[in-house]
Amino acid sequence: MWLVRLAAAALNQTPLDWDNNRANIEAALQAARQRGVGVLCLPELCITGYGCEDAFLSPGVRRTAMDVLLEIVPKTSGLVVCLGLPLEHAKGTYNACALAADGRLAGFVAKRALAGDGIHYEPRWFKPWPRGQRTYIRIGGQEIPIGDIYFDCGGLKIGFEICEDAWMAQRPGAELALDAVDIILNPSASHFAFGKHEVRRRLVLESSRALGVSYVYSNLLGNEAGRAIYDGDLLIASAGEMVAHGQRFSFEPTLLATGLVDIELVRSRQSALSGFEPRVAPLHDECVCVPFEAAHVDPEPNQAEPEAWEALGSAKNEEFARAVTLGLFDYLRKSRSRGFVVSLSGGVDSAVVACLAAYSVRYALRWLGLEGLRNRLGFIPGIHERSTARELISELLTTVYQKTNNSSQVTRDAARGVAEELGSRHLELDVNPLVESYVSMVSASLGRTLSWDHDDLALQNIQARARAPGVWMIANVRRALLLATSNRSEAAVGYATMDGDTAGGLSPIAGVDKAFLRRWILWMQSTGPAEMQPVAALEAVAVQAPTAELRPISAAQTDEADLMPYELLDVIERAAIRDKRMPLEVYELIKGRYPEYTPKDLVLWIERFFVLWSRNQWKRERYAPSFHLDDENLDPKTWCRFPVLSGGYARELRELKKNVPGS
Repeated sequence: MWLVRLAAAALNQTPLDWDNNRANIEAALQAARQRGVGVLCLPELCITGYGCEDAFLSPGVRRTAMDVLLEIVPKTSGLVVCLGLPLEHAKGTYNACALAADGRLAGFVAKRALAGDGIHYEPRWFKPWPRGQRTYIRIGGQEIPIGDIYFDCGGLKIGFEICEDAWMAQRPGAELALDAVDIILNPSASHFAFGKHEVRRRLVLESSRALGVSYVYSNLLGNEAGRAIYDGDLLIASAGEMVAHGQRFSFEPTLLATGLVDIELVRSRQSALSGFEPRVAPLHDECVCVPFEAAHVDPEPNQAEPEAWEALGSAKNEEFARAVTLGLFDYLRKSRSRGFVVSLSGGVDSAVVACLAAYSVRYALRWLGLEGLRNRLGFIPGIHERSTARELISELLTTVYQKTNNSSQVTRDAARGVAEELGSRHLELDVNPLVESYVSMVSASLGRTLSWDHDDLALQNIQARARAPGVWMIANVRRALLLATSNRSEAAVGYATMDGDTAGGLSPIAGVDKAFLRRWILWMQSTGPAEMQPVAALEAVAVQAPTAELRPISAAQTDEADLMPYELLDVIERAAIRDKRMPLEVYELIKGRYPEYTPKDLVLWIERFFVLWSRNQWKRERYAPSFHLDDENLDPKTWCRFPVLSGGYARELRELKKNVPGS
């Protein structure tokens, strides 16, 4: 029996924050050493941070990363550790992992498969390492091996798959299995998406079984660079069995998951498989031998039970709550803002944003405790005088209801009720005099009175825009972060007033469709996150039909009357934008799915979607940064590119009408 304790660490890094990143790495080293760990896997590019963007092209950044690596390596005594950084070699920059063993630098493995889809742009900054190539790089006066290599650390054979490498058909793990490695380390920077944890879990389990290894997966944690949120997924499997995993969505700066594996047992199981045919040719330069002796460990049971909330049947609701609250808290502290401001209208979107902002404080208290939270937000004056969740929320969250003559008492009462239950500092402003002054000024300049019959859109928009200066001013006075409240469905069709409800420095729900937000509000009102309280006051929000309240109350304005049913809008959007289907193809796809609607209605809504989508790309270009919460998005900065000016699908829409009788 040869027992080795393996560990994966999640780190809450920040791009180019050298001191913070190094401190987190060293904290993980210390925690691993205290727990008797022999091999520790840290996340991809953990020294620089993953989201450095074009700063990876800076020679100074690469030099500093190497300096920090050489500062950390001596502190790895008693451990085998992987450390990720950008590495310059032969005029190319590579996404590399250094292996340090017992205080010495042993070698580098560079990523072969670069992530270049979705929000990833690695081919812009890095070169893929050519398969099977090995050479040397001069570091600190020494020749250090680099390339497609694995390591023999005192008889313990260790190889690498760096994030995307593991998802390729010709993955390095298949070759490492033939070389009879014992452990594969997978340092990753895999952003959170709904349901992605289960996909990762299957990959790690099946990799450990099929490759006959112990497989260690580590990931980043928190809102690293602004848009992507990392859940800190940590997974350790051995020979097809999950031996350890971490708690996702932690607010801690570092988190460690450890698992005990029997190297001899895994080897014997692999040797018993009739299909396993190891390479028996003499070793050449693909194996780097490193002196190392893992610490002696005593047998003890591994803990690999899923978190309780994952088995509650509401995983997506829980993931949304936990991911966005973590993202908001990190954005707050990393931007050094002194709180959040939300224009709380009494509708679903702003209520969701207010709840998430308030619950970011509650989750931070749960993870960090009072003193830990105070330390993390110590730059905020007065934070040390607050001692309860309600006091902290009042300090950190300001909500503002801004009425016009078209606002109803229903939404005013709903906003006030939600604010009172959350504990925010709540303000009420009457912006109707501002609206009237703008209307009067423009009417006088045009020489005619603006009317709802002729100027409907302008009269709606001025109300939303009149709300922006006041709430921006409140955010400025409090030095707080103004949160925009527009959602994904609105972004798709431009059903939002630019410089009105899109105003803000961060748009946390711009990647989430309205149909889901309406379901989430109901869940939040009745059930709420595990170990947290629901918000009963949300009932007054949930029962309303979504409305912008920008036309006179007598018009009974609703969003879906202006647009189409939200559920249908989201189906059309995914078919048209994600799946790149033309209007007629979208119609053929949905006509049988929605028999309650006439062909005429469906054609009208499909045409409306394509026209509004094409017309409003400029709005999507101007949205504040939003969080990525699934593996698709409408963000033109990082995901969904579309021309600002286009033909607007005119030919395709004519074809749709020609082929659908009665439309």
